[in-house]
Amino acid sequence: MGTLAGLNTRRYHALLVASLKPPTHRYVLLSRFEEEALVGDRTFALYCVQYPGKLVDEGSRYLQEFSDEPCATWRYDLAGVKLERQVYLVANRQAVVIRYRSDKALTLRIRPFLAYRDYHSLAHANPSPYAELPQLEFRTLYSEGELAPDPKWYYNIEYLAELERGLDFREDQFTPGVLTLNLQPGEWTPVCASIDHTDPAEPPSAKRDPFADPFIVRRFDGKPTIIAGYPWFTDWGRDTMISLPGLLIARGQLDEARKIIEGFLQFRNQGIIPNRFPDAGETPEYNTADATLWMFQAVRAWLQAGGDTAFLRDVFYPAAKEIIDWHQRGTWNIGVDPTDALLSIGPQLTWMDTKYTPRAGKPVEINALWHAALSLMSEWAETLHDRGASGYRTEADRVRDSFRTSFWNPGRECLYDLLKPAGPVAQLRPNQIFAVSLPFGLLERDQQQSIVRAVQRELLTSVGLRTLERSDPDYKPHYQGSPAERDAAYHQGTVWPWLLGPLIDAYLTAFGKTQENLAYCRELVAKLEAEAAQAGCIGSIAEIYDGDEPRHPRGCPAQAWSVAEMARVKTNYGF
Repeated sequence: MGTLAGLNTRRYHALLVASLKPPTHRYVLLSRFEEEALVGDRTFALYCVQYPGKLVDEGSRYLQEFSDEPCATWRYDLAGVKLERQVYLVANRQAVVIRYRSDKALTLRIRPFLAYRDYHSLAHANPSPYAELPQLEFRTLYSEGELAPDPKWYYNIEYLAELERGLDFREDQFTPGVLTLNLQPGEWTPVCASIDHTDPAEPPSAKRDPFADPFIVRRFDGKPTIIAGYPWFTDWGRDTMISLPGLLIARGQLDEARKIIEGFLQFRNQGIIPNRFPDAGETPEYNTADATLWMFQAVRAWLQAGGDTAFLRDVFYPAAKEIIDWHQRGTWNIGVDPTDALLSIGPQLTWMDTKYTPRAGKPVEINALWHAALSLMSEWAETLHDRGASGYRTEADRVRDSFRTSFWNPGRECLYDLLKPAGPVAQLRPNQIFAVSLPFGLLERDQQQSIVRAVQRELLTSVGLRTLERSDPDYKPHYQGSPAERDAAYHQGTVWPWLLGPLIDAYLTAFGKTQENLAYCRELVAKLEAEAAQAGCIGSIAEIYDGDEPRHPRGCPAQAWSVAEMARVKTNYGF
């Protein structure tokens, strides 16, 4: 991950970030190359780096074009000499290839810069630059591509995006020497940097999906999983279950989707799947009230796409019965209130999980998901002829009746966001949209339409839904500043693109799948994709955007459920 200019503005920007225990234990090894092209008696520097008070930008003046097909490709004009540079990873290896092609013979001098540190940290000059980590090996196809030793440290390299985020932003980097390559006209000359003795390989096939495929990876045990976002997230339970329908199921990759579901089921504890596998170890964190309930929706999508009912019968349905039982008995600060059959939870267990949005009590989307899970259990019990499970329909109806009575806000003709012992919370948030988007008859049609209109009117933007209406005193228009300032804005007005998927489901449920309505929803997707293409991470969609204009992409530059939800609705509705 990096920038078109070659300037690393984040601590996460690098040519090779190795995952030593996939998908965790990530280390920034090879930060960047500083290349100099020798053409006749002239030297052209192609690099860009920020030092205190000085931007060294030697390369952008020669950059003519950038393309992401078939991989990241830069094209330079060096006083009439055309030079191409490509960067790509090698599949299933801890390796990156940087290769060069020129239309005339020239010599390249390449100085590699090493960070050799955890991807969340920064490096400083020290006597052991390799920090007991696997040493990088540079391989080319030619003998003259060997590294000539010239070890030295470069000091106070700055990452201005980290400064903007209120974090440490200066580091020192070690460079072991210089590679020299002699380019022949029209021929690619590659350099492969790896920690597993990898030789240079060709670029990845164009058949891959550049939007979805980067998020689908293999764990250290070889099993598939989904990365929630790049560069700093790993595989999170909630994000995985929301992303499965779009990233895998909609593309027909049912076997991989089933393996991921089975993988999370293996880690369930008292009826809850983990929300996170920490970077430093394999002890899961069970701090989510909705990841497990979203798994029911992932299985529903999997079955509707043609998944084998034997998996439902033999694997998921028995586990689901246990999950429902634990929710009814109480588990992990989650449990059913016997007075109204609604789910009550502790603080910071929903997707709005900062201390500024604790939402302890009975959140609206948690109970919509609870009703959906019970409704599915009723359907599956009938499909599997489980006559001893007739109570699921009764419980679903109890939840429906309590939900309609307790969550409806007659003053605004929409839903309360949260029920607390002191009374309902009337903040207008997007969480109510799931009461319409989940197809289990939780509300009457006129209620559905009123909710969708309220969300459209107060929360809809060109890139997704705001997390809070602008008239609310807690509304934060921009996501920026220190970690505390950003946390305070994370769910207090910040726009989340993934919510556009549920809004489209809800809109078409409430108003019908007419050609006019489908065209309107298709335009919503087109607007988001157009804006994502203008700023942010090329070939992906950001985690969040500012609530107000200018609406910059923020948070994780490439987010799985942002991409997944657009893929899902485009497939499901033929956009």
